[in-house]
Amino acid sequence: MPSGIEILKLLPKTNCGDCGQPTCLAFAMNLAAGKAELDACPHISDEARETLSESSAPPIREVTIGSADGKVKVGGETVLFRHEKTFFNKTGLGVLVSDSMSDADVDGRIKRLADLKYDRVGLTLMAEIIAVESASGDKDKFAALAKKAADANPGGIVLMSTDPAVMGAALDAIADKKPLIYAATADNMDAMGDLALKHKCPLAVKADGVEAVAGLTEKLAAKGIKDMMIDPSSPDIKRGLEDQTKIRRLALKKEKSVGYPTIALPAKMTDDYMKEMLIASMYVAKYAGLVILSDIQGEGHFPLLLGRLNIYTDPQRPMMTEEGVYPINNPDDASPLLVTSNFSLTYFIVSGEMEGSRVPSNLLVLDTEGLSVLTAWAAGKFAGDLVAALMKKTGIKDKMTKKKVIIPGYVAVISGELEEDLGSDWEVIVGPREAAHIPKFLKEMAGS
Repeated sequence: MPSGIEILKLLPKTNCGDCGQPTCLAFAMNLAAGKAELDACPHISDEARETLSESSAPPIREVTIGSADGKVKVGGETVLFRHEKTFFNKTGLGVLVSDSMSDADVDGRIKRLADLKYDRVGLTLMAEIIAVESASGDKDKFAALAKKAADANPGGIVLMSTDPAVMGAALDAIADKKPLIYAATADNMDAMGDLALKHKCPLAVKADGVEAVAGLTEKLAAKGIKDMMIDPSSPDIKRGLEDQTKIRRLALKKEKSVGYPTIALPAKMTDDYMKEMLIASMYVAKYAGLVILSDIQGEGHFPLLLGRLNIYTDPQRPMMTEEGVYPINNPDDASPLLVTSNFSLTYFIVSGEMEGSRVPSNLLVLDTEGLSVLTAWAAGKFAGDLVAALMKKTGIKDKMTKKKVIIPGYVAVISGELEEDLGSDWEVIVGPREAAHIPKFLKEMAGS
């Protein structure tokens, strides 16, 4: 990656601000740090764009599976370890259906994919992809199942067949969904490559081992195919970890033949569902771009989603909850109002203790840019005027019939300012310092 000064030499140097930065130098420095996209500059010359696109491209190509709002992006990574910078595109998770399954089995997997979604930290945790496998070899059955899966899932689709004729029938049915074609092998490489070019779909490349798959990607790249994923056909967990790590290390050393996201199929490595989840968690951490599962069940799926969330959360940015009012235990207009920051850990602890108290109440979450209560107060982001403004903005101030608001004990100092901003008819109550004391505090308030 060129330095910021080297990038600046290729920019128009007009300081127009159209890129969102005040100067071309600021934009160049952000581009060098990976914090900006080259396309943000509308005035760069075609020659400079070509030069910078090549040098600024991530060592692992970003590949998009799907179209419109449901598309899934994988790859685009730039580091071996998350703490070195961050990971960008989380591992895609998919469920496998086959044209040899019964309609009930297929429908069950598709339904669980749609139903098993979890709200956490203001995000929806879910699997995004359906992988459709041709086990029968019947191109009409495969195309019909692909169409069914594409209609049911707004996310990405993976089409799995090594027969170009069977694959072609399915692509004719759902090419507009831009599915991932799985897979090109040494035997069908030219035909599968032609299908990828014709339908403008990404192509997975499969071979036995890293060296073999690298040989195929070089030939396909020469054919003009850019969007590829690779599967080194790892037969077991040990080889899987070795292959994934080897691919990532080589890609970061600018070995272009393996500079693509990987696909892994723990569904093919064991018949034990919980062992499959264990293997999948390994692939999420090291370093698969896409993981295909035999099925998704809550007891294994939820922990896998949480693990993925933790790994693909930027360690340089705090996890935040959305600002607003959160009703807990079905409150009414007479229920108490507690205030906290939008640092996710704080929110979950406080809301959990409030829920455990079984006292109907509201929780007002103030945007403190992800800082905890005391740290936010020290930074001037948890102040009486800010709390009062948010109460007015959310409408909770006008709805409450008992005009009492409870602030965390550690910021008792803001009570006077908050009372002044709310008005003389409001009472500001200093609550517990520790969240563990909230249930007793609320119960005593409710009984008084």
